[in-house]
Amino acid sequence: MSLRIVVAVKYVPDATGDRHFADDLTVDRDDVDGLLSELDEYAVEQALQIAEDADDAEITVVTVGPEDAKDALRKALSMGADKAVHVEDDDLHGSDVMGTSLVLAKAIEKTGYDVVICGMASTDGTMGVLPAILAERLGVPQVTLLSEVKVEDGKVTGRRDGDSASEQLEASLPAVVSVTDQSGEARYPSFKGIMAAKKKPVESLDLSDLEIDADEVGLEGSWTKVDSAAERPARTAGTIVKDEGEGGKQLAEFLASQKFI
Repeated sequence: MSLRIVVAVKYVPDATGDRHFADDLTVDRDDVDGLLSELDEYAVEQALQIAEDADDAEITVVTVGPEDAKDALRKALSMGADKAVHVEDDDLHGSDVMGTSLVLAKAIEKTGYDVVICGMASTDGTMGVLPAILAERLGVPQVTLLSEVKVEDGKVTGRRDGDSASEQLEASLPAVVSVTDQSGEARYPSFKGIMAAKKKPVESLDLSDLEIDADEVGLEGSWTKVDSAAERPARTAGTIVKDEGEGGKQLAEFLASQKFI
């Protein structure tokens, strides 16, 4: 039986762009270019490596987002994934991690899976908790923050590197995995891969397809809420210390005033 690998990916605003909040205090995604979250590229890469080591495997990438989120799916498909699932619905606007995890779980269950692979966090929200919540919703083990991962004999194994030690982890399939940016550089899509991605299937789903009520997601269904937001203050000129014999003393006084020493 083919190993069913699902990779959860996210379409995020370009971190180098000029990002703003919209009037409803959600990120204004219309005002900045978007792309596949860089940390999710590592997840796609690990899925490809697992598939290469398996006798038979199929990789499905799944995302939740607006129409433009298909660009993230196409990037993953051009890297080598086989097919994609895109969940799009106007009522999803403003969903927090709880709502997003619910939608992903339903979509992944509908798709079918043996192992779900995620990046360690998204580059916009940077919460890093979605893999754990997703595993809880699916009712399967989680093996997170892996810098090395392997799937064989009905198990997923991997290494998690901490500040003072490395752990070897193992879980039976089905399971949810997240990988770090130390797991291996993601490959660049080839021209052949880019052209092939245009012909790969992308299934579109909405909330009704997943039997999810609108009040469970979106701004109204979110467990968290942004009460206020303000522009970051413009960067001011730094303090210049001219060394005319007292430079060291002035520097020490400045550091002390900032409570650095």
